[in-house]
Amino acid sequence: MDKLELKVPPVAVFIVLMVIVNRLAHAFTGLTISLPAPGVVFLLCFIASGIIGIAGVVEFRRSKTTVNPIKVESASTVVDTGIFSYSRNPMYLALLLLLIGFSYWHQNILSIIFAFSFIYYMNRFQIKPEERALEKLFGAEYLDYKQRVRRWI
Repeated sequence: MDKLELKVPPVAVFIVLMVIVNRLAHAFTGLTISLPAPGVVFLLCFIASGIIGIAGVVEFRRSKTTVNPIKVESASTVVDTGIFSYSRNPMYLALLLLLIGFSYWHQNILSIIFAFSFIYYMNRFQIKPEERALEKLFGAEYLDYKQRVRRWI
């Protein structure tokens, strides 16, 4: 299983899960539930996702470091300003919000539950390997950052 670490771009994982969530909602219509304001919840998740995701990219650009999640060793600095003072992984959080909003919009309990598999996958195959690499690159500076800021929110 370690072979998946830092191999699949998070956006690709997100797209695959979006397709699966959509297919589950259509294949298991008997698991549809009535949720309040699905369109509004999806819109709010969409807006929040955009704001959080763009804020993360902007901070990386300001710090002149890589946005590429597969090439962690190319990072040139620990970014701990802006949105990164609230979440160590705002771009992943943005993808999660969009996935949750999309599954909520489908109003299918199986889709909603499955959307949360993104957290497991990202923690196991992306975030933990990233953290190991960043600890090697930046040592105490990154360890201090990990102590101050939560992984997701």
